[in-house]
Amino acid sequence: MKKLLLAFVAVISFTAVSAQQYALFGTKTMFDAFENPSQKSFTLDSSRKFSSNFFLPNFGFNAANKGSAEYIIRKLTQEGVNDTRTLPVGTGQMNHFFENSNIYVATFRLFKSYKYQKEMGFAWQIRSDAQIDYPNDAIAIFDSYTRFPALTELNDVLNVKGYQQTYHQFSFTYRENYNKKLAFGVKASLLSGILYNKLSVSDSYLYINPETNSLDIGLAGVYSANFTDTQEIDKKTFFPTFKNPGLSISFGTNYTTKKGLFLMANIKDLGFIWWRNNTTKTTANTFKTINNIAFNQGNTNQEIKDIFLLSEQGSKFLAPTNAKIDVYLSKSYGFYKPALAVSKNLFYKGGDVAFINTFNYNDFSGSVTPLYNLNNIFMVGLQAKYQTPNFEMFLGTDNLLSTASQVNGIIKNDANIGSGPNGGSFYMGIGIKFGDVVNHPQFSDVMPGINDNEGGSFFKKLFSIFSRK
Repeated sequence: MKKLLLAFVAVISFTAVSAQQYALFGTKTMFDAFENPSQKSFTLDSSRKFSSNFFLPNFGFNAANKGSAEYIIRKLTQEGVNDTRTLPVGTGQMNHFFENSNIYVATFRLFKSYKYQKEMGFAWQIRSDAQIDYPNDAIAIFDSYTRFPALTELNDVLNVKGYQQTYHQFSFTYRENYNKKLAFGVKASLLSGILYNKLSVSDSYLYINPETNSLDIGLAGVYSANFTDTQEIDKKTFFPTFKNPGLSISFGTNYTTKKGLFLMANIKDLGFIWWRNNTTKTTANTFKTINNIAFNQGNTNQEIKDIFLLSEQGSKFLAPTNAKIDVYLSKSYGFYKPALAVSKNLFYKGGDVAFINTFNYNDFSGSVTPLYNLNNIFMVGLQAKYQTPNFEMFLGTDNLLSTASQVNGIIKNDANIGSGPNGGSFYMGIGIKFGDVVNHPQFSDVMPGINDNEGGSFFKKLFSIFSRK
């Protein structure tokens, strides 16, 4: 249990951590085209035929923690001290943590044909998602049992619910214009699971008796994982082996009105992973007494963890990916382009509402994005981008204030720097196009209809099949 509860500490400690990098939506960057499958990324008569990141950085991280334990987490991450003495316990106060990351390890995209503006792409990503709802008591019990009132029955103070899932995603994308205003796209992915943890404690009991030097604890819940407490997580763990296979699909569309209003909608990463290698599932409904707790916090911690660990049983299970539904609207007014993005998780709680304000000057642009996360966290993002038809580079954050205070606090080793929800966000990316220039037919060395392999419209054929039925 401790392993899942403190997983977020490692995330915040080791990474400067995005929601979905909404300021990149509608930019026709390579990232935009892979994340929003109906989007195009090539410009006729200017772009070259192929694009890739050539294993150069293209990633985004985001994490946030909200609740009465904010200062405790800040002290732990910025000073390296786990001290819960100021944390109220026995009150049932809950904290909420969420994290997501999206790393594009390798990408390759090609312009298929002028007619219908067909594009294809291949990508290797590493994805991670986590959400944990935990009470103050779940942290305090692993610091010191003396935080709790003695000779007092405490119920439901250790109820925890959360999950963490990390996996490889190998995807193929295809998009085309249905007509001059409407476009469709699809992204099909093969998944390879890396790490999975899920804990749900639905009932708990705690009673500390200093007279007998004992702690009575009862826990009822389920814990699932693909590795045990004794297994080491090393570099080999992150190699794609497909021992935990999965599938996912994304599909989307965009439409541009006569007045220049751009509308886009997507369903993203709708899929599952079959966790079947070294997986365990533990169902516990246990009451136990831990004796000799005085001056032996380490033993007490291990006894609590053993409630789940000692009753592990091998079990295969399916876990859904963190699928989302997105809606995006934008319209350009000269150098200024406002946009609204709404995103909602389908299987897990959470989502975002973002208002993107982008200011363009030649090949440069800057974006300011106020964002409300449905976990009741308000953030402000900032992005800088340089983009030409054959080169793009961007960097930004979806949570400027928390990221700045978190980094400043870590550098100065001071937990008093910063306030409000903990967290951090950072993303950056590079894309390069190469090969021949994609020309209109009248400017091309290839004669349309003779040696261009234009083909027909995939989506028109698909829709005609359904219309016949």
